[in-house]
Amino acid sequence: MSKKRKAEEVVEDNIGDKEGKFDSFLINRNVIAESNDITRDIYDKSRFGEPIDKNKFQYSLMEAMYLLEREKINIYDKKKLLNFDSFLKLAIKLEKDFWIRYSVYRDLRKRGYIVKTALKFGADFRVYDRGVKPGDDHAKWIVYPVHESENLTWYEFSAKNRVAHSTRKNLLIGIVDEESDITYYTISWVRP
Repeated sequence: MSKKRKAEEVVEDNIGDKEGKFDSFLINRNVIAESNDITRDIYDKSRFGEPIDKNKFQYSLMEAMYLLEREKINIYDKKKLLNFDSFLKLAIKLEKDFWIRYSVYRDLRKRGYIVKTALKFGADFRVYDRGVKPGDDHAKWIVYPVHESENLTWYEFSAKNRVAHSTRKNLLIGIVDEESDITYYTISWVRP
C-alpha cells in the first residue's frame, strides 16, 4: 500500500466554455436536463452527464451537486428551485454516505480527472487519467471513498482489491477526515 501526496497541485477542471446556467429537474435519483448548447459543451469538454434520448442529458447526484456548486446548473424539485443546502439534504436522504462520496468526487474533479460511476465493477467510481475521456480509453482507477472512522474487515479490503485486479484497474482508497480533507492510498497485488 502506498500513500499518495495529500496536497497535490489542483488542476482546473475544464467544465466548459459556454457562459450561463442550464435548468434541470430532480427525478428520483437523477437530474434530467434538456440538451442545449451549454449541456452539450459541458459533456464534450468534461463528460458531465450521459446523453439519453436525443434531446436530454441525465446527471448523477454527484455530477449535479458539483455543477450546482460551480454555478452551472439550476435544479428544480417539481417547481421549487433548490440551492446547495437543500439539494445536499435531499441527496443525503437518498444516499446515506453522500457527503463522503461527494468529497472524493469533487476533489478528483477539481484535479482535472473525469469521474464516472463504477457500479458495474462493484466500486463507487471509475477515474480516467487526465486528458482521457470515457470511450477513448479505459479508466485507470476504481475508487472507494471511506470515512477515516470507518472500519473495513480484511475480507472487505481483499474484495475491493480483487475487483480492481480483475478489472485491470488500480485501486484507489480515498480516506476522508472530519474536515473533508482526503488522503489517497493506492493498493496493488505484489508477487513475491
